[in-house]
Amino acid sequence: MSDARTPAQIEADIVRRREQLAVTLDEIGIRVHPKTIIGDAKAKVAAQVDHTAGRAFVAVNRLVSDVKARFTHDDGAPRLERVVPAALVAVAVVGLIAVSSRRGKG
Repeated sequence: MSDARTPAQIEADIVRRREQLAVTLDEIGIRVHPKTIIGDAKAKVAAQVDHTAGRAFVAVNRLVSDVKARFTHDDGAPRLERVVPAALVAVAVVGLIAVSSRRGKG
């Protein structure tokens, strides 16, 4: 048995390899096209923004839960020993802002 190929087999192999090369070149052309590069970059940025926004949401949610836990009992009832002083501080701050804004106008 010889491994010699016929001219027709060689020609068919060349045609097949040319087609494979053409497909490969088309894929390379698509990958290096500016629109593809920009699209990939946008997708990466969007994914990073989504990831960052998700982490921020989790952090804020945790903070809100922590603050809520400080001002409420486990059953959800408010802890008056903590709510009343916080409310007084908030009223005092609003009052100071109101007084300072009146002085600025007069």
